[in-house]
Amino acid sequence: MSIIDELKWRGAINQQTDESGLGDLVNEKAVGLYAGIDPTGDSMHIGHLIPFMILKRFQLAGHRPYIVIGGATGSIGDPSGKKAERVLQTMDQVHHNEVCLTKQMEHLFGQDGSFKIVNNYQWLSKISLLDFLRDYGKLFNVNNMLNKEVVASRLEVGISYTEFTYQILQSIDFLHLYQAEDVQLQIGGADQWGNITAGIDLIHKQEGADAKAYGLTIPLLLKADGTKFGKSEGGNIWLDPEKTSPYEFYQFWINTDDRDVIKFLKYFTFLDQDEIQELADAVATHPEKRLAQTRLAEEVTEFVHGKEAVAEAQHITKALFSGDVADLTASEIEQGFKKMPSVTVNADKKNIVEWLVDDTKIESSRRQAREDLTNGAIRINGEKVTATDIEIDPTSAFDGKFVIVRRGKKRYFLVRVAD
Repeated sequence: MSIIDELKWRGAINQQTDESGLGDLVNEKAVGLYAGIDPTGDSMHIGHLIPFMILKRFQLAGHRPYIVIGGATGSIGDPSGKKAERVLQTMDQVHHNEVCLTKQMEHLFGQDGSFKIVNNYQWLSKISLLDFLRDYGKLFNVNNMLNKEVVASRLEVGISYTEFTYQILQSIDFLHLYQAEDVQLQIGGADQWGNITAGIDLIHKQEGADAKAYGLTIPLLLKADGTKFGKSEGGNIWLDPEKTSPYEFYQFWINTDDRDVIKFLKYFTFLDQDEIQELADAVATHPEKRLAQTRLAEEVTEFVHGKEAVAEAQHITKALFSGDVADLTASEIEQGFKKMPSVTVNADKKNIVEWLVDDTKIESSRRQAREDLTNGAIRINGEKVTATDIEIDPTSAFDGKFVIVRRGKKRYFLVRVAD
């Protein structure tokens, strides 16, 4: 199966500029191709990951992927998908974001020389204003630019000349990579179609109508309920473990709807057709086992964070389900209880009843605290506590940083111990 046929099977192709030409090209040679990302933030989220999964598939098939970090284009802003002008970042912030994104890409694509990261600031910053207007601006028809969906969608609210020129700059990227690196294919989201075709038009004007340059876009990924993929109730799911912990990342995929899980397995894993079909059969016959969701969470978490992160996430998940939290590390506590109710207390030892009422406010009154304790409804760090006259030492577990209180069967509280 060719890489193009595989992408079709995975439902990962929205549009191609020349389907037969691109199909022939990828069968003839190792093709140079690229996808870009502007450093508007210091981490990708899983929505950004989609085109780079396609790039990774080309890499594994023996092709030559390039990643363009938009140090120049990111400093002015892409109008795509925005209802208003972006707030321009300082160049120091742009540079910081470039460094962070580069590290993420190196983790995803490896450092074996089979791919290359470039920054369009390297060539776009060298073009003077007059050269830009004479050598490139002259080749772009304003009427055609206005008809591009990415620009047309902004005309009612207005668009600055800065963002209007974005498609010219991105077109220069494609031309530069075509000339300097023999890159013949650009990949992007569905909203990048106008920018990609503008780049191909520029290549044809500069290199001749028979120049082999192609574009491929990925469909907008929607969930079964019609909402856009990539966010949870708490917002974006980031690749940066400081923004979204590996446990939270794993849980996002575990909670995938049955109606979406096979589609996501095709998009975000490198499992073959036979294995994905087996998982599809499992969803149809035994959905309660959630085998497909578990495999999805394992595969994507390992790809983004590594095997150790998968084991850690599974350890936290098992502990929270069983209530046996005593074996968790302080780091795992930080991840697993990040969004649970929390309170900070001092490190002083105190009577358990007073501590539950006065220090943590977990119990509303001493009477209620005594009742819950004697009824066995309170667990401290996984252990059932029934005595009302004992003293609690907040520093006795988890490196002296946390106390985990469970009231009833499911209600957890994270008590942080002040330094």
